[in-house]
Amino acid sequence: MMYLNDQGIEGASNRQEWTGKGYRLPEYNRSQVRELTKEAPFWIHFGAGNIFRAFQANVVQNLLNEGELEKGLVVVEGYDYEIIEKVYNPHDDLNILVTLKADGNIDKTVVGSIVESHILDTGNKEERERIEEIFTKDSLQIVSFTITEKGYQLTDAKGRLFPGVEKDFAAGPEAAASYMGKVTALLYRRYLDGQKPIAMVSMDNCSHNGDKLYVAVTAFADQWVGNGLAEAGFSDYIRDRSKVSFPWTMIDKITPRPDASVEAILTKDGVAEQTPVVTSANTYIAPFVNAEECEYLVIEDVFPNGRPALEKGGVIFTSRERVNKVEKMKVCTCLNPLHTTLAVYGCLLGYEKISEEMKDEDLKKLIETVGYEEGLPVVVDPGILDPKEFIDTVINVRIPNPFMPDTPQRIATDTSQKLAIRFGETVKAYEASKELRVSDLKMIPLVLAGWLRYLMAIDDNGNPFSLSPDPLLDEVCPHLQKVVFGMGDEVKDILRPVLENQNIFGVDLYENGMAESICEYFKELSAGKGAVRATLGKYLRK
Repeated sequence: MMYLNDQGIEGASNRQEWTGKGYRLPEYNRSQVRELTKEAPFWIHFGAGNIFRAFQANVVQNLLNEGELEKGLVVVEGYDYEIIEKVYNPHDDLNILVTLKADGNIDKTVVGSIVESHILDTGNKEERERIEEIFTKDSLQIVSFTITEKGYQLTDAKGRLFPGVEKDFAAGPEAAASYMGKVTALLYRRYLDGQKPIAMVSMDNCSHNGDKLYVAVTAFADQWVGNGLAEAGFSDYIRDRSKVSFPWTMIDKITPRPDASVEAILTKDGVAEQTPVVTSANTYIAPFVNAEECEYLVIEDVFPNGRPALEKGGVIFTSRERVNKVEKMKVCTCLNPLHTTLAVYGCLLGYEKISEEMKDEDLKKLIETVGYEEGLPVVVDPGILDPKEFIDTVINVRIPNPFMPDTPQRIATDTSQKLAIRFGETVKAYEASKELRVSDLKMIPLVLAGWLRYLMAIDDNGNPFSLSPDPLLDEVCPHLQKVVFGMGDEVKDILRPVLENQNIFGVDLYENGMAESICEYFKELSAGKGAVRATLGKYLRK
């Protein structure tokens, strides 16, 4: 058996066994890296989940292998402590990255760049003191995060402070117990230790992520200063970009839950103890990570304490303006609209894997038209990634990858919250264009009509299915429940309250004339059993 720990990958015979099974091992002295990191850490990361292990940790691994770096990563988990207890600790912070390629091949890499792992538990004296020690080191350049967009939220949907946040505001940095409270308290320690410069880098998959982190941190700082619980200069320190920066980033890499087929491969190879665990916080995690090969990390280049040459590992550093353009390119044109299109029609046509939909000529043609013909003419070109090449990779490599077990049902979650940005921005660009007309758009209205047809919760064979979670279902579904197969123009009045909602679509569909075409498409899609397929065929098989 091969054991995923320091002892298990050391020694000539052990290494030969791993490499003989096709695994790439760390090519550096991990003990030496650990010691150098302990003495002078340069990067501490919050969020010990799959994206960090598959992406950032692998970038550092490659740079260590190439001799471009001599120190590794420190990771802190602030939400689900069991991840450290059950996955990191038993394996000496090692993990196996299994890269699932579209051609059916896989790469297997033992990643050893993470050399310290901790929990953000203020009640644990040893852990707290070590994290505080790291935060006050002169050498520290990067504090990064993959904690999901929710991790930065301080209020509920009604704008009320979460009880833990409100308590932290009153208690001050020494007693902070909320996630962002504890992070801000650590930053306060760095301030007290000489106002040392640092980059606070959100790498979460959300627009303007650096601002979300900045808003959360400044909220705590201002409250503490205002309540006399922190020095007055702390707020000024955080707002001084020459001392503390909050860069924007764009990250893109799919790292699904641990897949049973990957576990089977590792077990067959003789790797011990690879069974995934489900923590009490419902985190699905394993000693291995399965991930797609494509990855993008674009970062605003603002690092007050300097940074390593991560560009040698594929990270793109650029201006805030270009980070924003890359984000818009991905979300508004080149990726997310195509995913939503496949999600809606995949549910209607009974697909359970996004990758399988790419074998459907109608659906493949649909996303090609949405992307290339309707999106590209108004795409925001960031100048550092070619939009057409990006779509090429999405359509030909990423979405068809049979190893990526993503489902249309998952991607259909919260669709009402996505349409305005994923399609509305393109429609706005057409409205503003002197050369293009909204009436030129044929497939985007078909997608929006498809979403309305989806809300009927009846597939193309006439069978009911469960809608994915969405905060607006209670508002929009009662209207669609009035529709029966084969209705004529009366659907226009039924659909009007939904189509009038500019918060959903981001534009006035009646003013720009698109509502009419959406209704006509909807009539065809809801004509009866098989109407979805027939409608797609009518407009796509030309």
